Amino acid sequence: MNKNTWLIGCGIVVGIAVLVLIVGGMWAASVNNQLVAAQENMKGAWAQVETVLQRRYDLIPNLVATVKGYAAHEKEVLENVTRLRSQWGAAQTLEQKTKAANEMEGALARLLVVAEQYPDLKANQNFRDLQFELAGTENRISVERQRYNEAVKSYNVRVRTFPGALIAGMLGFHPSDAYFNAAPAAADAPKVQF
Repeated sequence: MNKNTWLIGCGIVVGIAVLVLIVGGMWAASVNNQLVAAQENMKGAWAQVETVLQRRYDLIPNLVATVKGYAAHEKEVLENVTRLRSQWGAAQTLEQKTKAANEMEGALARLLVVAEQYPDLKANQNFRDLQFELAGTENRISVERQRYNEAVKSYNVRVRTFPGALIAGMLGFHPSDAYFNAAPAAADAPKVQF
């Protein structure tokens, strides 16, 4: 084997190695970009959940004030709704906000049961308007929770499946367990008595 053949062979091997490194780097960058996009989609979906939870949070004082005028002796229910509203406002982490939001759903349901006991309150236009707005907000919360859970699922699929799994761990992307789940009490059927 002469010197020129050996140099050409080394050049080809180096060229292939450089090409493999370039293609591998581009592939890793592409996977990273997809993971970042999925993570940001998940964060954006959570921001939407917070937006509609904030709307609920803003409606509650008006609803409580309206009910308070009719149902003064239902003080415990009203205080509980107010306390839970404060807890949601003070929550810092996603888990704390999720827990507070789930507890708020139960308290609002109890508040609306109290309202059912007062025909004059149900006939009050302000109460009906607030109840309608709150019902619309609860529907929006449900939709945004579903979208958020879909974004978490999509992110987790990217992080845990090939080829993302090869890059995700090295770049600090880990599966998220931050699904928005129903409150444990939601598993029990409500008791309706006539």
